[in-house]
Amino acid sequence: MKQSLQLRLRQQLTMTPQLQQAIRLLQLPSLELRMEIQQALESNLMLELAEEVEPSFDETELLVSPSEREHEADRSDDRSGQDYDGTAQHEHISDNLPVDTTWDDVYNGATTYSDSGYADDWDPFANQSEGDQSLQDYLSWQARLNRFSARELTIAEAIIDAVRDDGYLGSTLAEIHTALPAEWGVSEEEIEAVLSQVQRFDPVGVGARDPREALLIQLEQLDPATPWLAQARQLIDQHLGLVAKRQFAQLRRRMRLDEEALQQILTLVQTLDPRPGLRISNESPEYIVPDVFVCKENGHWQVEINPDAYPRLRVNRHYAGLVRRGDTSRDNSVMRQHLQEARWLIKSLHSRNATLLKVAQCIVERQRDFLEQGEEAMRPLVLREVAEAIEMHESTVSRITNQKYLRGPCGTYEFKHFFSSHVQTVDGGECSATAIRARIRRLIAAENSSCPLSDNRLAEWLQADGINVARRTVAKYRESMNIASSTERKRFA
Repeated sequence: MKQSLQLRLRQQLTMTPQLQQAIRLLQLPSLELRMEIQQALESNLMLELAEEVEPSFDETELLVSPSEREHEADRSDDRSGQDYDGTAQHEHISDNLPVDTTWDDVYNGATTYSDSGYADDWDPFANQSEGDQSLQDYLSWQARLNRFSARELTIAEAIIDAVRDDGYLGSTLAEIHTALPAEWGVSEEEIEAVLSQVQRFDPVGVGARDPREALLIQLEQLDPATPWLAQARQLIDQHLGLVAKRQFAQLRRRMRLDEEALQQILTLVQTLDPRPGLRISNESPEYIVPDVFVCKENGHWQVEINPDAYPRLRVNRHYAGLVRRGDTSRDNSVMRQHLQEARWLIKSLHSRNATLLKVAQCIVERQRDFLEQGEEAMRPLVLREVAEAIEMHESTVSRITNQKYLRGPCGTYEFKHFFSSHVQTVDGGECSATAIRARIRRLIAAENSSCPLSDNRLAEWLQADGINVARRTVAKYRESMNIASSTERKRFA
């Protein structure tokens, strides 16, 4: 075997730590990014919030030679020493010098709780409850207020533990019986009696085993003089399946009612709650913080980053000034590493915001008709078009549009909402799938409830507008918007 030297050229992409960090920050939503920044603030001594320091800091000062900074510091110390030695400040100062203020002038005994005014940053909802009481806690509180014996209260707690979030009983009476002490000898009749009382708690109908039982219990709480009460009880008890299937003609024949009477009964039934437990929830609402604001000024659409979505960072001036270039000590190496990581993070955040702004501006430019006219004017748009417009890779656009939100005059939308497929029109053009959904929703909202539009009829209306769409496509779009079929949408006039 002969040994030889060869020279080869090849291209290879190396993922540096800086590039990996920039890519990871691109796809983080605002909430996770704030958590990432908070962790960086806690672990990196060189980072600080820009709001907490003077805004006049210039990082070019870090380029000054450490020897020059030491020389300047020595000169300032010498000047301060000369001033101290050359004046009468070294003389003895008496402890009983008169002062121009008194303790009462400084401290008036008032506290923030006794202040009659309101601070500028006072939040009137800061001490409000977040509604963290669960359905089980609410029912247990009512059980303790009820006149239960110790034995009945234990049975009631076992029943309440078996109640699901929607209010229905998630276990059978036999399963609840096994959860009680065997030496008590509790019978299922006792459990049934306690369950009957729990079902009358607020919300009424909680602990029911099926919708029929929940609705009948709620009907019992109505005034006996309520019109159509007996017929509503008969409808729920015997014909609830026909109501769910919208078979109103067969329902009228079985109950021997005319159309107007059946409409009155259904109106009464619709006032009931088939899932009573959902009214009590311990889930606090989650609010969306928009990443970008869009507004129209002087006839032009302006795009800007939400300044409150991301905290602004900067390098700490004091700690950065302690870094010495020629020092190889461990402390100096740690500070140098923290300084470099802080600069990388700040640069990655700036790059992220710049990319986010570019993508948002491109979307607003392409979807100007949507912002001015609504969803029916949405244009078809794919990631590749935006990537080509801003001269970036399609994967970068996909990352930056993931879980990012845009706030405009018509509401708050996710970036992904502006991207949709297209359908060919009669004249050879393209129509966005979002626009088609909006038209379907408008047609269904204006339909006659007693004779709703079928999917075939909706397809014919769209074809009359020049949009070539099949019935199955209409059905797919309708189901994606959680709109029921024409049979289920049918109502009485």
